[in-house]
Amino acid sequence: MRGNNFGLKTRDMAKAGRFAMNREVADGNASFSTAATIADRFNLFSQFAKDRGLRRLEEITVNLVTDYGQALARQVEEGDLSAAYAQNLVSAVNTVMQAATRGNWQSVSPTKTCKIPQRCHVRENTPASTDRGLVDRAMAAMSERGRAITCLARDLGLRSKESSLIDAKAAFTEAKQSKKVTIVHGTKGGRKREVPINNEQQLVSLGLASEVQGEARSLVPEDQTWAQFYEGDLRDIREILQAHGMTGLHDLRAGYACGRYQNLTGELPPLNGGQVSKADDMAARKVIAVELGHGRTDVVNSYIGGRP
Repeated sequence: MRGNNFGLKTRDMAKAGRFAMNREVADGNASFSTAATIADRFNLFSQFAKDRGLRRLEEITVNLVTDYGQALARQVEEGDLSAAYAQNLVSAVNTVMQAATRGNWQSVSPTKTCKIPQRCHVRENTPASTDRGLVDRAMAAMSERGRAITCLARDLGLRSKESSLIDAKAAFTEAKQSKKVTIVHGTKGGRKREVPINNEQQLVSLGLASEVQGEARSLVPEDQTWAQFYEGDLRDIREILQAHGMTGLHDLRAGYACGRYQNLTGELPPLNGGQVSKADDMAARKVIAVELGHGRTDVVNSYIGGRP
């Protein structure tokens, strides 16, 4: 017998999650604001489930939530999500399922099971992507599209989603005319930013991406959704990078950040023993944070190491 979202009187999974939290409010177990926040976060999971052909809460398993959490962990690693928000998204699923099943749910740990980092860490090891020969060898095993996305992440410091959704043809033209590229699509929080063009390699990378894009609007094939591309081509890129000693596209962004720090200060980044004044260090961190699309300078610790 098919279930009906544990009797929550709707066939829509996202609505069922909201109804479950409304019931928690009525039972005195949650405030209105908490219930609304959790329901909003659960909406993201419901879309993840629907993309996999699942429509009912009865079909949600620990393995599915673990897969969701691990996908979020990859986004944290690549700089697309904060660790705290990713943890909250997994916790929201646990809370809704506990409410919907009346406590008959085995919670999934965001950190232990899904491997979402507990907090923004301080990088201590040199990013493998600082070795351009290593990056080149990895790209030799990739498709043209994979090489283009890898180059954009390494040479412009773009996130995986930004590298994929960029209109590379327009960006290449802007770079040649204005010595900068405006990043609009796929940014964190929808905040556009400018990345300076200060070396020839950046133009080479944009030129490659422009050729690969062809007549399309971005590097994502027009017959694929973002979710399909993320689980397909981007997964392939990550696996090839990992096979060559890099953690993923975040490693490429870290390589960009280390190079920018050296360019801005004239010294090696802190994780390589560079010594600069606190004022110069902070000035460089502010620039790098903006170029990488972060609102806080402390996040730069995970790219170049801690402050002197």
